[in-house]
Amino acid sequence: MYPRVIALFLSLFAAGTLQANDAVEMPLRFDPLSSLNEAGGLQPPQTFEIREQHVRVPTVDLTVETDDLWERIRRGFSMPDLNTELVTDRQIYYINRPGALRQIFTRGQRYLYHIVDELERRGMPTELALLPMVESAFNPMALSSAQASGLWQFIPSTGKSYNLEQNWWVDERRDVIASTNAALDYLQTIYEMHGDWQLALASYNWGEGAVGRAVAKNRAAGLPTEYQHLNMPGETRYYVPKLQALKNIVAQPELFGITLPRIPNRPYFVTVESRVALDLATAARLAETSVDEILALNPGYKRPVLPTNGSQSLVIPASQVEAFLINLSRHDPASASWRTYELREGEGLEGVADRLGISASRLRQVNGLSPRARIGSGYTLIVPSESEGDRITLANLLPTKPQAGAVEPPPPTRTLIQRTVVRGKNGRSVVVERKVTVQDSAPSRDRNEKADKGKAGKRAVEEREKPAAKGSAKAAPAGKAGKPEKADKPTRQEKAEKPAKGAGKPPAPPAKAKAEPPKRR
Repeated sequence: MYPRVIALFLSLFAAGTLQANDAVEMPLRFDPLSSLNEAGGLQPPQTFEIREQHVRVPTVDLTVETDDLWERIRRGFSMPDLNTELVTDRQIYYINRPGALRQIFTRGQRYLYHIVDELERRGMPTELALLPMVESAFNPMALSSAQASGLWQFIPSTGKSYNLEQNWWVDERRDVIASTNAALDYLQTIYEMHGDWQLALASYNWGEGAVGRAVAKNRAAGLPTEYQHLNMPGETRYYVPKLQALKNIVAQPELFGITLPRIPNRPYFVTVESRVALDLATAARLAETSVDEILALNPGYKRPVLPTNGSQSLVIPASQVEAFLINLSRHDPASASWRTYELREGEGLEGVADRLGISASRLRQVNGLSPRARIGSGYTLIVPSESEGDRITLANLLPTKPQAGAVEPPPPTRTLIQRTVVRGKNGRSVVVERKVTVQDSAPSRDRNEKADKGKAGKRAVEEREKPAAKGSAKAAPAGKAGKPEKADKPTRQEKAEKPAKGAGKPPAPPAKAKAEPPKRR
């Protein structure tokens, strides 16, 4: 027995020595000695291999910065995954709409780098960079029925709570930089409140108070308090599954047959400060880019011209900032496409319009002023562009209501006598008169025309209701139904005085708008 063990040991040692000397990586291999097989009458010679059991997994070096923004987002995923049927349902929903998904990703190219940069600076999960896809489909001009606005869909009250300015000139709920800072502040606050990102997201959609009450209710009933176990509205129930579905698609787009647009891992835009009065059309020309691109990067401005108080912040494509600064240094403010004009003491709108070569009605229209509105010194007027293309592109930025400082006089009123016939205690009819004051929005000329038409119609009716001439058939008694008498043919004058068809009829009441529940944010 001992000779066999010694021979086996020597063969193994020899094989290892040869492998070490050759410095060749290969699996350990040995052949049992033939003498051992022959001596014991065992099986024919066999070859044995000892293979390496460790499977090498490709690794990612996180110390090397990637050039692909999507890869950077994937590296920062840190929320616990949600695996429910609703997630599968939303995945099917998105992959069945590749055109809409492509549009969302394309819009997001402008904003994703800035959002991811802010998330990493705060140490927050990068899944949150996909949240504007759920909220607004990366449309900064999105406005919900509850008046939630911008990429992150802030309602006015919450926007004010997070210092997002909202006035006649700007709405920072739509501003990419300001609204992103506010949204991440809010998300951090509600995460610290719940200690759970899925509950924080539910709070962002439903309200932190509502989520807190739902959690307390489950806890009191001895039920799980995780997101998927709460009793919540349908919109909130689908909210986190939507984000999870988008996360899964971004994590493995090839698995879903989706091709993500390439987004370089570098800033898409930069912010520049200008002390020169600018409008958005001129800014686009100086940056050598389209007006639509400038509007997409500066959606917080509600007017085609930037506010005149202090320096003006403008967001410019990073690739065009050098050209913008060179052109701005050569810019003549008098060549601006749009500008503002502040009324001086004693000036009126009509006189300013004549001096600027524009009709007063057009000047009122682009400033949201009615023909009866009165403005005084210090009021800032928007002076429209002479370029037809700029007017069309920026038409949605023209105001429909005037800025603060315009005085709208109250409309004239009329006092009408309303008579109502009621039955008294003794059974007799009693006429009750009541004075009613109503607003008259129609100009006096229109009122006179309507009054003349009404008088003409009344005269025509009186002519038809006159007693018949002697010899004609007797008129039926009042209050009794009878066959109407055949009227004489109206004269030419009576035809002219006949009221127009439908005159005197009260206008139909407007249809009642369907009330929509407010969005809680």
